[in-house]
Amino acid sequence: MSDSQVTIKLTSDEALVLSHWLEKLQMTDLSRVVDDPALWAPIHRIAGTLDKALPGLFASDYHERLEAARQRLRPED
Repeated sequence: MSDSQVTIKLTSDEALVLSHWLEKLQMTDLSRVVDDPALWAPIHRIAGTLDKALPGLFASDYHERLEAARQRLRPED
């Protein structure tokens, strides 16, 4: 098995929305949502990487930034 790594590139909006969703996911009973415990390690790694990469997570206007990012990412009808 190779130790090679995979790089995923996200926009700031994608990273913010994904980070928020992963945080909510981790606050739930993961065994209800994720049926294979082997998935927990990459979920936690992705969430931790996003947390380090997003300096605005603790900004006072975080929820406004999150909602604006969601709006920009939603497909137009």
